[in-house]
Amino acid sequence: MRLNKLVMSVAALAVVSSGLFAGTSSMDVEKVFEKECQGCHGPNHEGGVGSDLRPNVIKKKNSYVLAETILNGRPGTAMPQFKEKFTKADADKMVDYLQHFKGKKIEVLTLDAVKKGWKKLNDRMKFLKKYPHAADVKKNTDICFVTERDAARVVFIDGTNGKILSKHPAGFAVHVTVTNKRQPRYAYSISRSGLVTMFDLNTPGQQKIAEVQVGSDSRGLAVSPDGKYLMAGNYVPGGAILMDAMTLEPLKVYPTSSVIDTEGNIGSSRVAGVFDTPYGPYIAFALKDAGHVYIVDYSKPNYPIVGDIPNIGKILHDGLLNEGEEFGRYLFIASQGSDVMGVVDFKTKSLVAKVYTGPGSKPHPGQGSSWYNEKFGELFATDSMNVGNVVIWDKNWNVVKNVRTAGGGLFVGTSEHTPFIWADNVLGGPANWNKVHLINKQTLEVDRIITVGTKKGTVTDPVTHKVLYSWKVPTVKDKKGKAVIPRILHAEPANHGHWTMISEWNAGRIGIYEAKTGKFVKYIKGLTTPTFTYSIEHRQTIPGA
Repeated sequence: MRLNKLVMSVAALAVVSSGLFAGTSSMDVEKVFEKECQGCHGPNHEGGVGSDLRPNVIKKKNSYVLAETILNGRPGTAMPQFKEKFTKADADKMVDYLQHFKGKKIEVLTLDAVKKGWKKLNDRMKFLKKYPHAADVKKNTDICFVTERDAARVVFIDGTNGKILSKHPAGFAVHVTVTNKRQPRYAYSISRSGLVTMFDLNTPGQQKIAEVQVGSDSRGLAVSPDGKYLMAGNYVPGGAILMDAMTLEPLKVYPTSSVIDTEGNIGSSRVAGVFDTPYGPYIAFALKDAGHVYIVDYSKPNYPIVGDIPNIGKILHDGLLNEGEEFGRYLFIASQGSDVMGVVDFKTKSLVAKVYTGPGSKPHPGQGSSWYNEKFGELFATDSMNVGNVVIWDKNWNVVKNVRTAGGGLFVGTSEHTPFIWADNVLGGPANWNKVHLINKQTLEVDRIITVGTKKGTVTDPVTHKVLYSWKVPTVKDKKGKAVIPRILHAEPANHGHWTMISEWNAGRIGIYEAKTGKFVKYIKGLTTPTFTYSIEHRQTIPGA
């Protein structure tokens, strides 16, 4: 009898491992993978921020363990829990799909295909004449963008008082927003579903001017400093798209379906970060899988690639440019597969250094930070996704400080109006994702810690543990009635430098804090999963932002 029970148990496990129980799930796993997983694991499951999930890597792994990872996530990484969205049968079906994935045909980006997705929505010149000045705010540079990820919207806020001005559908998981620094009345967004949208901030309600579907999975966006060109970066089909910044008319595509990677193999590559620079007539874009950065000269006929910088590292992502001396000359590009920040020189169009951020750190600067330190001169910083660590380096490309925080983060931010670098811990798990560390820009030590609890918020001294400020936090509950621990991220200056805005992703609001002290001011409520915030006034002076 015992032998029979054992045989039955083993057989049952084998059935689960083979995915035969996945038939109880009605989930379209391919579509769910594209929506929820592709951004980190790649369109062909080749990995990136997330693990390589191709069959030759995971087919021999225990299916039960893989399903548990899907449901419960992986602490200390960007892998979230899906148990609120997936049933056990859904997870089993996803594992079966991954272990038997046959691969996808690689699409090639074409100008004709992109042009078919271009739509004019309003008459720009008519608006230009009718609204010479901003209708809803004193100055259009007072406006801040907010992306509502799960609502597939962008929100415009008056950055001087926190008033919500308008909300607009802008594609699934709106990812990045930018402004036209030459003509700041025009602003742009790009969604993970590949939709680029142009807005006129002077109009009542910040009306749309045009939109273009550049692909099915996209990330980066940048406007040339002369205000004439906009470039978007695609994951699927891989490549970059150059557009007219006044109309969104597609002008040229740069396919990346066949490029050489860091190991000499030829294959397709996603395009991650896209960066403009005031140093020259250049826009750069990063080949995520191939480890290259391409530099485009938009001042020349046919907008040629004039620089190809290879072998930066594996899995390129986001980055920042230098301020101070030779403003915008250097691009610091994160290589999350090699744990380095590559230093690309726009003057020589070459890789001049690699700043090592530590094993397994997966640097993610977001907008990054650049500031002047009295001891070291100009300094730069990135957050780390997998460990609680802010890495700081100098203009000689040497790491001068590793500042320990509470957990993996996505964004570090600062401005000339605050004495701090604001670093989130949004990947640090529920015990730490409600904290932001304020690092003193001169001492390079954590000066104070913002913690947003379910009922109370505090700003504390990390050495004495003294509470410097506190405030009452409105409790937010989930569908089961359990209090939600706010997941906070992305600090952005606003209100002429007086405020710093911090998104509370799962609480549906933005917290506003005094830039000089970290003291809480008030909440902007009524938002759906606010993530990325973008202050137009602040970003006017930041190269590549």
